[in-house]
Amino acid sequence: MSKPILPGATLGVLGSGQLGRMFAIAARRLGYYVHVYSPDKDTPTGQVADVEYTAAYTDHEQLAAFARGVDVVTFEFENVPSEVTDLIGKHTLVRPSGKVLNISQHRLREKTTLRQAGLPVPDFRRVTNVEELETALSELGRPAVLKTASSGYDGKGQLLIRDSISATDAWSQLSTDEAILEAFVDFECEVSVVGARNPQGDFAYYGPFRNAHWNHILDVTVCPSGLSPQIEDESIEIARTVFDALDVVGVLCVEMFVTRSGKILINELAPRPHNSGHLTIDAHTSCQFEQQVRAICGLPLASTRQLRPAAMANILGDLWAGGVPRWEKLLAIPDVHLHLYGKSDARNGRKMGHITTLQDSIGLAEQVVRAARNALLE
Repeated sequence: MSKPILPGATLGVLGSGQLGRMFAIAARRLGYYVHVYSPDKDTPTGQVADVEYTAAYTDHEQLAAFARGVDVVTFEFENVPSEVTDLIGKHTLVRPSGKVLNISQHRLREKTTLRQAGLPVPDFRRVTNVEELETALSELGRPAVLKTASSGYDGKGQLLIRDSISATDAWSQLSTDEAILEAFVDFECEVSVVGARNPQGDFAYYGPFRNAHWNHILDVTVCPSGLSPQIEDESIEIARTVFDALDVVGVLCVEMFVTRSGKILINELAPRPHNSGHLTIDAHTSCQFEQQVRAICGLPLASTRQLRPAAMANILGDLWAGGVPRWEKLLAIPDVHLHLYGKSDARNGRKMGHITTLQDSIGLAEQVVRAARNALLE
């Protein structure tokens, strides 16, 4: 077992968005230095990191320099070429491992690995052409969900195939060489469990969180979930099994469907902190980003005790359509916490920040956080 990486060391993060920003803030609070690597300049993470590397993921010379300057590397963005983690692994620790990243960034590998581990997933088929899609549709039925095998997030790279859509049209719309067709899941809700595991095998978790989406993008998260103790316990146990099966060191989110019959099916994995876990910054004694630091550094994991019922709402670039949002209106509302990510370009659907509130019930928390977001438009 390697020695713990103690405060004063330097942590590296691949990807430079808001997840890296919040990781860097947590790391610096604990006394670590942070270096970030991505192809972009003036990034959310770079604004708070000690060193920002701006280079392509194909620049092996810069990647090696980045890796040599840090004690461990983690991710805030999973669509990193596998050769990047292989190269970095020659110079320093990579947590979670490149193997975990490789599995989670490809939907077919992910679903196949989970199914082989005995974990519950929707029925699926590999598809590489129209003929295979037609066969898969005849086996799984309609509706079904066709997804690109890789590079999909926030609803991108997927298509719901109903009776009105032909296999030819669906395949043409997706425009890919490899896809996965999943049986349609008639779900009551989506839940997520954010877990952390250190090299010693200690496991801690947040949630389950109950998530509501708008236009395929996470809109509002509440915790506690309001679901039955049986469903909550089962979702936590599923997440724990995923961590052990993949030997995850670091933070990973397990997104799951709860069907109307009470069955739980894994939708996908994210080998990093997750949007649904942002409320842990304000609602828990430790947040998912502090756990990420502790886990990859081999330190004891922190308490995940929740202080009060909480809700989080995303702030998307759509809110800038009428000009700069009325931040003073939101900040006048008691018990509301505003988190902005330092992004200057507000595009529709782009995550610009989030709002969290703690209240006496999840119903009131959701009501307050939605009202606070609406106040930005008044």
